[in-house]
Amino acid sequence: MEVKIGVQHAPREIVLESGLNAEEVERLVADALAGKSQVLSLEDERGRKVLVPTDRLAYIELGEPTVRKVGFSAGPLCHVRLHIRPTSRPRRRIAFRRSRV
Repeated sequence: MEVKIGVQHAPREIVLESGLNAEEVERLVADALAGKSQVLSLEDERGRKVLVPTDRLAYIELGEPTVRKVGFSAGPLCHVRLHIRPTSRPRRRIAFRRSRV
């Protein structure tokens, strides 16, 4: 599950992929905001812990994990082929001369 945490006075949000489901994350956030703990503690799928003071929480956004696409594809209807012709000789340089008037 993708969890986005907005922190007050921070320009960027914290984004992590958690192994917990939405109800478990919501319960942890509700317990932290109810005053049972002063720190919201979440662990991502890699085992890293994120600790955020509850008085600095701006928002929590829960969503499904995003599937990252690999490669450079414009879609199934568009195919781009690059044809590279091997050259055995170096390119010629063309020199332009100024004409004197």
